[in-house]
Formats: sequence, structure tokens, C-alpha cells
Amino acid sequence: MNPDRLKDLLTQVKNGKVSVDQAVKKMKHLPFEDIDFANIDHHRSLRKGFPEVLFGEGKTAGQIIEIMSRMMKKKENILVTRLDKKKAETIRRRFPEVVYHPLSRVLTWIMGPAKRKTYRGTVLVISAGTSDIPVAEEAFLTAQIMGNPVEYLYDVGISGLHRLMANQEKILSASVLIVVAGMEGALPSVVGGLVDRPVIAVPTSIGYGASFNGLAALLGMLNSCASGVAVVNIDNGFGAGYLATLINRP
Repeated sequence: MNPDRLKDLLTQVKNGKVSVDQAVKKMKHLPFEDIDFANIDHHRSLRKGFPEVLFGEGKTAGQIIEIMSRMMKKKENILVTRLDKKKAETIRRRFPEVVYHPLSRVLTWIMGPAKRKTYRGTVLVISAGTSDIPVAEEAFLTAQIMGNPVEYLYDVGISGLHRLMANQEKILSASVLIVVAGMEGALPSVVGGLVDRPVIAVPTSIGYGASFNGLAALLGMLNSCASGVAVVNIDNGFGAGYLATLINRP
């Protein structure tokens, strides 16, 4: 149950339009609903401002469908990450209205036009290379479904720095920047040296042998000489999009 719906319910109780027993019935699954293989955290939107996000890896399509069906009853937007195409096809047969984004392996269900929220500004997602776009897209879609105005710049890494500098106006106008890079992970330091806004660095597992599946990029970002750079886990576009949302709230 999101905060607006809870306020509306309590207002109806106050005005005598809904009885206390009816309100308790509607709220009985707070704070969570036990469905044997999962405890669905219906209280999370009240605590965090956005409902529970489903991690698709390790769950069967049937389990995801069951969780989604319970969440849909609460009229909340749904975000599923790390979902392979085969599972997504099964879920779409059950819920044709969902949208699957194969590049980022993200599935979304939006119940309808969300109430406009106020944010500090635009979240800008930047990828160093084309190979980093799947992780960047996960960050983009996460920030977008959470209500942020979001823009992107893709394939503007430091091997061709003029590509980045050609977009200075967009970079300098962003409220929060998510910078996604593999290889040596240098791009967040460059961006961090250009702006006075928070930079969220996302290392990816893209690179040759000595990149150690993203460890080199992770360590490079953690050792950034530019101030104002925070780092999330390897390939964690979702975490970056979520953190950007928290920063971008007024």
C-alpha cells in the first residue's frame, strides 16, 4: 500500500465512509505477506517510497508470477531485474500488459500514470562504451520507473574524450549523474572533475583478462581522485538508479 492510498483509507475511516473493520481487512497484509516461498514486503513503499523490487535470477517464472499477482492487487508499479527472455515470455503470457526490456533484462508493470512527483532535477546516465549499455539501461529504467526525469549519453568513454566534452551542457545541467564503465573504469573520475553534483559510479564486468570481471574498474572507481564520486557494486545498475532517486528527492 503506497502512502497516498493509506492516507486516503485513513481519511475515509475518519469521515465514516469506511469502517474500522474494513480498514483492518485492507491493511491485513502489512507489513508483509507470507506466501510460503516468499515474504512480500508490502510495507516497503511506506518506508522507502517505492515498493519491493524483484530480483529475477534464481526465481522461477511461476514464483515471479505469484509475487507479481499479489503486488498488483496493491496497485503498485512493479520492477523485475535480471530476468532472462524465457521467463519473461512466460510472464507476458500471464500478464500481457507488462513490458520486457531485453537489453537490460528488466521487466516493468506500470499500473497507470503516476502522480507527478517533485525532484531536484534530471538524472543523467552515461555509459563509457556500447558494451556497458545493458547496465546503463538498468540504471535508466530504475530511475525512470521511480519517477525521475532521466536522460542518457552512451558511448562517450575516455578513448574519445571529445565525445564527452561535446555534451557539456547536458552534463552540467544534470542533478545527479550515473556513470557506467568497464575496462579501467576511469570515466567517473573525469565526469567527477567536471561537475559539482553527485556522481554515482557503476563498474561493469566488461574488459579483457586483467579487468578481472569488473574488479579493476571497481578498484579504480573507489580510488577516484575526483571528489563527490560514490561507487556501487559491479554491474549494479539497479542500485545506482535507486540511489540516484534518493539523492534527487527534495
